[in-house]
Amino acid sequence: MTKVLYGERISRQGELRLGCSAAIFDEQRRIFLTRRADNEQWCLPGGGMESGESVAEACQREVLEETGLTIRVKRLVGIYSHTDQLVVYPDGNKAQIVALHFEAEVLEGSLMLSKETIKFGYFTLEEMEGLEMFGRHRERILDTLERYPQALIK
Repeated sequence: MTKVLYGERISRQGELRLGCSAAIFDEQRRIFLTRRADNEQWCLPGGGMESGESVAEACQREVLEETGLTIRVKRLVGIYSHTDQLVVYPDGNKAQIVALHFEAEVLEGSLMLSKETIKFGYFTLEEMEGLEMFGRHRERILDTLERYPQALIK
């Protein structure tokens, strides 16, 4: 089960990994979340970047793999590199995630489950209150909703 540990500068125990996530809204401005298969926590769709792709391509690929949706990246919300957070994977690998978080829009596709996603849905902030969220994804959602004039660096 993938888990997140917290502590002062705990990220020193892991390797650096570059990742991305997408905030996708419906017509009512509810945000799209997926429920992870590995730990059953809710999160924004996204994942790790692969060699040879841009950050936008990585975000598009990850969202498509996890949800069946083809997206377009609209704007960079922020870059997140929390030093007090360490992700521990089932195989024992540990990582400090440097995540580029984007707001995106759906171009086409049909929602589907994947080997990484066991549920999905659109949620209001109030509906998210009772959900167990992965890492600091709630922070990314709140930052997206604030619509700051420039990207955040955290």
